[in-house]
Formats: sequence, C-alpha cells, structure tokens
Amino acid sequence: MTAGSGRSLWGVRRFELAVLAPLLPVVLAAQQPRPRARDVGLTFGSLTPGPLDAITDVAGVRVGQVTVTDGDSVNTGVTAILPHGGNLFREKVPAAIAVGNGFGKLTGIAQVRELGELESPVVLTCTLCVPRVADATLSWLLALPGNEDVRSINVVVGETNDGTLNAIRARPVREEHVLAALRGAREGPVEEGSVGAGRGTIAFGWKGGIGTASRRLPEAAGGWTVGVLVQSNFGGDLTIAGVRVPNGVVERRDSAAQRHGGAAGQAASADGSCMVVIATDAPLDPRALERLAQRAFLGLARTGSWMANGSGDFAIAFSTAPEVRRPMTGELTRATRTVANDAMSPLFQAAVEATEEAVINSLLRATTVSGRSATARALPVDSVLTLLRERRVLR
Repeated sequence: MTAGSGRSLWGVRRFELAVLAPLLPVVLAAQQPRPRARDVGLTFGSLTPGPLDAITDVAGVRVGQVTVTDGDSVNTGVTAILPHGGNLFREKVPAAIAVGNGFGKLTGIAQVRELGELESPVVLTCTLCVPRVADATLSWLLALPGNEDVRSINVVVGETNDGTLNAIRARPVREEHVLAALRGAREGPVEEGSVGAGRGTIAFGWKGGIGTASRRLPEAAGGWTVGVLVQSNFGGDLTIAGVRVPNGVVERRDSAAQRHGGAAGQAASADGSCMVVIATDAPLDPRALERLAQRAFLGLARTGSWMANGSGDFAIAFSTAPEVRRPMTGELTRATRTVANDAMSPLFQAAVEATEEAVINSLLRATTVSGRSATARALPVDSVLTLLRERRVLR
C-alpha cells in the first residue's frame, strides 16, 4: 500500500460518451502534465489571484497530503490543512463552519460552532475513515510539546464518499498515513487532482479531486488574501465559466458487463459531497467567518451544483491574522480589531471566485482513476477548451 439528447463536446449524443471513453486515455497521455485553469487562459471573476493561486498564499498556511492506493481496489488518502506551523491547541485561530447540506460526517463541528475557534488542523479523508483519521490526528496533537497535560482536544475531520473507486469498507487509511500528511505539511505549491483525500473522488461524472485557488484584495479594500481548498466529489450540471459542459459517464463494471468483456456506463449522480476550506489573513471574528464560509456555496453553484439530497456540503473558514488568534494566556478579556461589516463584501467576492476556480482546478488537474468496480475518467481538456472557444469564453 502506498502513500437529454443534445450534442456533446465531441459532436455526438451523450449516450455515445461511453463508446468514446476508451479512446480518452490516449488523448490524455499526450496532455500530461494536466493544466490548471489559468494555464489555459480561464479566469473566474475580477479579483487577482495570489502568487501561487492556492490556499497557501495565505501566509503560514500549510498543506500535507498522502495518497493511499493498493492494486485495483484502494484509491483514497489524506489531506491536512494547518492554519499555522505552531501548536494549534495552544494558539487557536478563530473559525466558523457553514453547512450547505448536512448529509455528511464532519467531526468536531459542534465545538467550533460553540466556541468559534479551531484548535486542530482540518483533515480531509474518505467517509468510513473519519474515526481513524480523527484518532490519529488526536495522537499527533497530544504528542506536541506543551500538550503533555492536555485532556481534551476537538479535532476537525471532514470527508467525502469515494466508495465508487475505493474499497471504502476496508477503511484503508491508517495512522501512519495521517501522521505523514501532518508532519509533511508545507507552505508553497499544493498538488491537485487525484491526490490525497481527492484520490477516489468523482465530480459531475468526471474524476474529481483536490483543487485550490486564491484571491488578493486591492490595498484599498484591505489588501488581504483569501485562499480556498476543495475536495470535490459532487454533481449537478457541470458549468465552466458560465458554459454548460457535458457531464462524464462513470464506467461501472457489473457481472453482466464483465461477462461480455465490457463496462456498464452510468450517468453522473448529483449526490456526493464537497468540503471547502477557506483561509484568510483578514482579521475576522467567528461571526464574520461564518458569513464568509456561507459564500463558498455560491462558488459551488457557479460550477453547476444544486447541493443534492445526498451531497454533504460544508465550508470551514478560519483567520490566521495574529491579532485575532487566541493563545492560552489565562487572560480574562481580550481586545481585538476586526474587519467592519461594511468592508466584508470584497472578501465575500474573493471566497466565491476562489471556490469556483478551485473546483475547476480539481477537475482539470485530475487524472483517470480505476477501481475494482468502476473507472472515472479525467475531464477531456482539449474538447472542453474547444467548446469554450466556440462559446467565446476563450480566445
């Protein structure tokens, strides 16, 4: 184990996608490495991205990922997001969680909502791996210097269900995978696509995964940065830069299909989940962070999601600004300066734009992944770009 009937993009009807699907790997092989949105001239909104166009553009934020695979059955992993490099339990950050649709297994939500603070990394994984990941994260936190006498820690672990491509009942994520992701968390570029907690995810019938993006506000609006990371595993009607793009067809292998040596294509479901993690260096209190987190769902909607019944959609927002951190000093009161309500709109815009772009990056960067029961193919980049040029979204 290691760490409708309209014409499609290819000029054929949607039900013919399954016939063309076997030809896609040949096309994709020539396209490696796969591009991000801005690599092909795609932009979302009017704000400027940070230097990396990633959640790590927010100073101090670290991301660690471990991909877990085993033969043709295991496709999953861990993605850890750390607000800063210190002891998060002893230097908490203000945080909030917004729920778009509560069909999910987010651990730690109650205390974050009650106290408005985050005292652990945000760790993402697969649904049935949440308990083991939470336990491993707890072990990592308890072992940090200064936490020797700690008797209570609220760990935050989010998930999406990757059971179509992953042997999820085996619960293949182990403690060593979680510890490797946490210990390996770094600033800098973030790997995207079929990696970490996004290894086995599916979005709009195409291979989903991890995606990230950021926005930097003009100095007149505060000059702050908003970074977003998503674990995309949801559906709807895929929309890129306002253009409807055909959904993919997941190739499910059932006994009948296997007897005939083929695959049974299945249209994309709108169910699934999406975890959105939002970081900012703007000094925000928990109430403002909840308002910021709520805007992430507008970004999901722009990509074609309507947050279906079986889609657990959560957004976790935190501020890394030193002036609003909550160190364990024993003070009875604390005076802080936070962003005024009237100055929040640019931050809202940044969260919407970065969420939309992060989802598209997760699709563009993802590679085809096959499990024992199904294959989710990578979004065919050339065909998508051709469509966008025809619609005059790209030059």
